[in-house]
Amino acid sequence: MDRTFVMVKPDGVQRGLVGEVITRFERRGFKLVALKLLWIDRGLAERHYEEHRGKPFFDELVRYITSGPVAAMVLEGREVVTTVREMMGATQPAKALPGTIRGTYGIDVGRNIVHGSDSAASAAREIGLFFADGELIEYERALDPWIYER
Repeated sequence: MDRTFVMVKPDGVQRGLVGEVITRFERRGFKLVALKLLWIDRGLAERHYEEHRGKPFFDELVRYITSGPVAAMVLEGREVVTTVREMMGATQPAKALPGTIRGTYGIDVGRNIVHGSDSAASAAREIGLFFADGELIEYERALDPWIYER
């Protein structure tokens, strides 16, 4: 099965949306295999957003993501990277479709509730940044045959 990294950002945690975000993904059929609440330090934030280093918004992005606790998680399932991105909605909440997480709860691009990996390679990198070996749990769910044909 594919895996992706998802993070409920400080605004989502402060607004009490962690459970709602997890519920949406679980109801879609994705399996939660890792979850932690943490306060990201500057070093981890800079490594996480390395691709944006040198861009005008980099410092503000790092300042924001370190401003409060986040909920980091790993989801597992078929096509999980692309499906999670679709469920989150466009980065700019004003352009996010109604019913998506950002379309429902987001107002401002700088406070858009949730982050999700944009590719399988990014997912592997981000999972490695936030979770140590052994923190991802392997388990069978009784409902999997009702979600996947094989």
